[in-house]
This record gives sequence, C-alpha cells and structure tokens, in this order.
Amino acid sequence: MIKIKTVTAKNFLSIGNVTQSVDFSKEHLTLVLGENLDLGGDSSGSRNGVGKTAILNALSYALYGQALTNIKKDNLINHINGKNMIVTVEFEKDGSSFRIERGRKPNVLKFFINDKEKKEPAEENDSQGDSRETQKFIDNLLGMSHMMFKHILALNTYTEPFLSMKVGEQREIIEQLLGITLLSEKAEALKAVLKETKDQIQAEQFKIESIRKANDNVQKSIDSIILKSKAWETKKEDEISKLANSIAHLETVNIEQELKLHEELKAWDEKSRQLRELTKQKSTYESALIQAEKTLNKYQQELEILKDKKCPQCEQELHNGKHEDLISKANKNFIDATLYLETVANNIGDLTENIKTIQVSGPRPETFYDTEAEALGHKNNLENLEKVLSSKVNEENPYDDQIEELKKTAIQEIAWELVNELTTLKDHQDFLLKLLTNKDSFIRKRIIDQNLNYLNKRLTHYLDNLGLPHKVTFQNDLGVEITYFGQDLDFDNLSRGERNRLILSISFAFRDVWESLYQNINLLFVDELIDSGMDGAGVEAGLSLLKKIGRERSKNVFLISHKEELISRVPNVLRVIKENGFSSFSNDLDYVKH
Repeated sequence: MIKIKTVTAKNFLSIGNVTQSVDFSKEHLTLVLGENLDLGGDSSGSRNGVGKTAILNALSYALYGQALTNIKKDNLINHINGKNMIVTVEFEKDGSSFRIERGRKPNVLKFFINDKEKKEPAEENDSQGDSRETQKFIDNLLGMSHMMFKHILALNTYTEPFLSMKVGEQREIIEQLLGITLLSEKAEALKAVLKETKDQIQAEQFKIESIRKANDNVQKSIDSIILKSKAWETKKEDEISKLANSIAHLETVNIEQELKLHEELKAWDEKSRQLRELTKQKSTYESALIQAEKTLNKYQQELEILKDKKCPQCEQELHNGKHEDLISKANKNFIDATLYLETVANNIGDLTENIKTIQVSGPRPETFYDTEAEALGHKNNLENLEKVLSSKVNEENPYDDQIEELKKTAIQEIAWELVNELTTLKDHQDFLLKLLTNKDSFIRKRIIDQNLNYLNKRLTHYLDNLGLPHKVTFQNDLGVEITYFGQDLDFDNLSRGERNRLILSISFAFRDVWESLYQNINLLFVDELIDSGMDGAGVEAGLSLLKKIGRERSKNVFLISHKEELISRVPNVLRVIKENGFSSFSNDLDYVKH
C-alpha cells in the first residue's frame, strides 16, 4: 500500500516564503474551502484563486516533476519571491518511508529512503532538478503514470475527461489500467533481452566463424606441411632405395676375399719380382762367367805362348827383359781372371741356391680391383653406406612434430552448444514476445476479458450510486459504449451534470481496478467536479459516495469545492486563505464556521 503522509511547499505558485504543509493522515472526507481576504474574505463569497488546487499541483510536482496542467516549470515559482521554490512529499510503501524534495532556483531533486539520500552517479545530468534515473526509480516505485495519477487520484476539472480523449489516448490509459501497458513494458524489456540474446548469438557465431577461418588457415598450413612431409618421406624412401641398391651392388664383391687375394697377389708379385731379379742376376753372372772363361782361356793361351818366349800378338821372339815382364803380367791377368771366374761361379751358385728357396706356386691370383687401395676403398665405402643407410632408416620425419603440434594447439574446437542454447532461448523469447504484443494473444485477451468484466461491474455500481440512468460499457476492443434506453450516445450528448457523474464513475471504477491489480493508495482528491453543473441530487449522491469511500475504505478524501453549505455535512474542513497575495493552509482540519 502507498500511504501519502504530507506535502509541504514554499514559494510554490501562490504559496509564499512561509512553508505550508498539508497532513494527509486524517481519514474520511475533508472539505477544502478557500477564502480570499484580498478580495473581501468570506463575506464577499470570493473563493476563487486562493490556492486550493495548489495542493494538488504541489503533490503532482513533488511526485512527477510537473503540475497537473501544462504550466511551465519556472512559472510554478511564486512570482513575487521568484526563487527558492521547494516542494516536499513524504509517503510510505511496504514498510519503508520515502521523501522527495524537489525545487527550482536553485534546482533541487533529492530522494530519501528511510531518511538516507539515494545518490546518483556524478555524470547524471540533474541540472534541471529532473534527474531521469531518479524519476524513473520514483515512477517504478509508485507504479502509476502521471496521466493515471490525474484520473484516479487527483480528479479535477483541468484534466481532459477520459471520454473526451482521442481513441488512441483512451486505449493507452485503458492498457495502463488493465496491465496491458505492463505487458508492453515487459515486451520492451524482453525486446532488449532478445536483442542481447541475438547479439550474443551473432557474437558467438562470429567467434565460431573466426575460429573456423583460423582453423582453415591452420589446416592449410597442416596440409602444406603434410605435402612437405610426404615429399620428405618419398625422398627418404628413394635415398634408402638408392643406398640399398648401392650396398647390394657392392656386396656382389666378396671384399674380404678380395683383400685376401690382394695379399696373396702382393706376396706372389714379390716372389716373382725376387725370382726375376735373381734370374736376371744369374743370367748376368752366367754371361759374365762365359766371358770370364773366355778371358781366362785367353790369358792361358797367352801364357802358353809366352812360355815359348814369343810375343802373343805377333809371335816374335822376345828378349829376356821383355819376356819376363810379359810373363809376369800374363800370370797376373790369368790369376785375376781365374779369381774373377771363381767369384762369378760362386755368385751363380749362390743365386741358384737362392732361386731354389723362392717358391712361386700356381698362377698369378686374379683380383676384381687392380689395386689393394681400390679394394680398401670398396670396403670403406660399403661400411659408410651401411652407416648412412642405418641413419637414414632411423631418421625421423621433422614435419611430424609440427603437424601434431598444430593439430593439438593451433586447431581450436568449434562448440555449437552455446549457439544452440542461445537459439533455443531466442525462439522462446520470440514466442513470449508474440504473447505479449500480439493483439490476438490469449494472455492479452484473458487480461482484458477478466479485468473488463470487473471494470464494467464497478462502473455500473458507481453510475447507480451517482444516479446516472445511462448504461456505459467498456468493450473488448477497449472502446466505450454509452446507451440510454437502447439509443447509442456520444459523451458530448450528455449534459454537464451527467458528464460529471460519468467522469466520477469512470475515475472511481478505474481506481478500483488499479487498486485490485496493483496496490491500495490512501489519498483521493476531487477538485470542483461536484460543483460543476451538478444538481442537488447529484451533489448529494456524490457527497454520500465520497463519505462512504472515506469511511469504508479508510481513504483520505479531499473534496475541493466552493459550496460552503457542505461544511456541516463533512467531518473535516481544510481552509485555504489568501492574504497579501500569498496562500496559507489552516492547521485545524476540524474547522467549523462560526
């Protein structure tokens, strides 16, 4: 329940620099009368322009930042003082107390919850005393728009009657009243949530697409590396094959046997060489021996000739001196030749013995390679090729680790679970949005049908109480039908008094529906609606109904009127007095005229 306790004002409209306060805690009906002392006071009957409606305007401005009518905000400031306008309202709701202080010149907007001021972020623009965020919070707290405020709490002759409004404006109020606007507000909130969901889906899809593109690029890199890997493997296999073929080719030669043959060949060649040299030497000595024998025979023949004392060359006889010399020389030559012959013969004998010791068996060994070096080169080459082959076989593909690493770390997993969940959520939100916005939605129809029935019952109740014989019914299309004895009428077909009866009936019915759907509120103002064109029966019926509402529902009903004769019919009276251009409120609500 909302319980409005007090409203105070200073330098507001006709209220001057002395703060005026109205206490709304008094239950039942309070008659608000005015007395303009500047125009002669009570005796002159002057009750206009004293500031009665200023109470309503002060309450409207404090709660919503605007008056009941289109008065410019700066024109709400008392025109005499021209500054320091401040209006304060205090109310309770759900066990908490609230206070709003709103003013101009200087601009002020303060909002207190349980006497603790609710601050807004410094960047919030409250330069006009109209902070949007604070006002939004107040509106949500009240749960009542300013238009609804004027139709169910602050009833006055300034507000355009509901039935005089355009169809669209009527529908807006009815939708607010029946909770259809609440559905629309929820729909707007749901649209924001739906947009956020769509944005999340789009962001997630963009993320997935980015991951997919990144994965594609990584996969291209992997594919490129795989091609390199395959080329590397092919090259490895080719090289292994070539190495194996080379080894197989080299292995056709028994290299150990080849080396052994080369050893044998080396020995065979060495013996053959020695044998050749010895044979050659022997042959030389044999030639020398023959020559030595010849020389020895020659010297022997010379000696034979010399024995006969003849010259060996000419065979002439020699004289004794000459002969001896020749004999001596020939003997020496013979001896030398004999010694030489013996030496050559001995050498031949030694060579013959040596030749006998050298055994060259069999034919010359046949080898594959001409030289041992070539055979050793063959062996080394074979060993190197076998090592290279073993190394090549055991060589690991350098691209395998790169491919594995890219697959493990660079390839990101694409998860569609969140997108699927968000899509399901979006579909659900779309469905809810249709339920909230589609005019054929069973929710809207159910709310309208259920609440229209109650609205029409309450409207009929108040029409009967106020004595209006017309039948007025709100239709399912939210239009209004007025009939009188079966004849369809427009609102303007009614007289001034009939219209006021209908205005009050609709406002009271609206209030009942609003309180049944949302929350009770303790305050009700009726500003001069009973005075305007109502006959005696109408005034009596209206007064009785207001007293009944105040008594049975514990409401604080304020009836603003010019009818002083009502003083004796009401339990409470609030007098608004205007003197020297300023309005003041009497503190005695139990005012009795003397």
